[in-house]
Formats: sequence, structure tokens, C-alpha cells
Amino acid sequence: MNLNKVALVRNTRHLGIPSVTRAATLCLEAGAQGITVHPRPDARHIRADDVRDLHRMLKFWPGVEFNIEGNPFHNLMDFVRELRPHQCTLVPDSEGQLTSDHGWSLPADSERLRPVIDEAKSLGVRISLFMDPLPQAMAQAKAIGADRVELYTESYASAWGTPRQAEVLRSFAQAAKAAQAAGLEVNAGHDLSRENLTDFLRAVPGVREVSIGHALVSDALELGYAAAIKAYLAAIARAFDNSAKP
Repeated sequence: MNLNKVALVRNTRHLGIPSVTRAATLCLEAGAQGITVHPRPDARHIRADDVRDLHRMLKFWPGVEFNIEGNPFHNLMDFVRELRPHQCTLVPDSEGQLTSDHGWSLPADSERLRPVIDEAKSLGVRISLFMDPLPQAMAQAKAIGADRVELYTESYASAWGTPRQAEVLRSFAQAAKAAQAAGLEVNAGHDLSRENLTDFLRAVPGVREVSIGHALVSDALELGYAAAIKAYLAAIARAFDNSAKP
């Protein structure tokens, strides 16, 4: 569960609602297995205090993963050094960027990424690199120390339900297989929804986690947090239910 959009709504007033920690609690009670935040330097949604509050709260939820996303050359490494989350997802976004819209370019970004990856791993933090679905880049991600890649799935979401869906899914499957062959684990995220998630997980092998915020919060506005989380868990379950496959 990515909580950025909860914080975005909260920040439009000075009342402290909706509460980011309350949203996290309700989602975890409904079965969510991890919390993601992406604190940008301008604090347009998640703020530094939110990250710290969630870190304290999650100490009472053993087994739940805390993933902090961001650009390691902006403010991300300050949180990594202070809090040592389970996972840190490195994202190459600019400070004023509306949302993440591309992955790292490897090997072009390799040398500047290597020191921050080394530092985070020395603190016991798992590293995931936000990557476009390019099979040829996966070995380089492993070579500079990444543990996982998070496949940037906007192109799949745009193609879902169109004649291009199968072709795009093949590209993601190939990228996932290349990552796993290089010794990486695979995450995925961006514009995944309860409508398109099942098809993605059926086609792309070995996905360890998906990070979903915008669509899940949008669904929660209509369904409530608990029902939205359960709907996403059902979408995941359908992907692995052989009897439900066409």
C-alpha cells in the first residue's frame, strides 16, 4: 500500500485528516503486507514526520515490510541512514516531477548509483532499482549491487485491454526472467489496479511484491480501505488460481 495520495488529501487542509498512520493501520488490519511511501523534497504529500511516525508504528507489526522510495541524490538517503527500512527503492525522478515516469538508465547511471547502493546495503537495507522492462539492463543492475528491480508498469497499464496488451506483457515477462537469471528478485508498480493486476501477475513470473497507491486510494474512496485491500488480495489470488484461468 503506497500512502502518498492519503497524505496529498490531508495536506490540502490543516486538520490532520485523513491520517496517514490510521490509513496504514486499517490497510494492515485488512491484510496488506507492506507499506510504501515516497517522500519528495517538496513534501507535497508524504512529509518527514509521516515517515518517522510510520516507522514507529510498524514496530508493532512484525513481518510487515516498510519500503521507502525516492531519488538517492535528493532526500532519500537521510531516511535510510536514520530509519534503516526493510527496503529502499531508488527512483530517478526530478524534484518537480509530477510522478515517477521512467527507470534508471544502465550502465549510464551505474557509477553514481554504486556508492549509495553500497552504503544502504551496509546498513542492512534491501535495494530495489526502479527500472523500465529492458532485459538487457538487468545484469547491470545486479552488477552494481541491487537486490531487486521494480518494473515500471505504466506502459502495461496503458496497453491493458487493447490489442497491444499481450505484446507488452511479453516484454515484462522477458524482463522479469532476465532479472531472475541475473540473480535479482522482481517487484512491480505504477498504475496497477484491481482491474489489470491479475493479468499482469499471470503473465509475469516470480513477482515478489507490487506497490499500489493511486488506484488503491481511489478505490478506497468508494469501498473503504478494508474492502479495497481485500479486493486487491483477491485479484492477486486469482492470478495464482489455476482453476480460474481462461
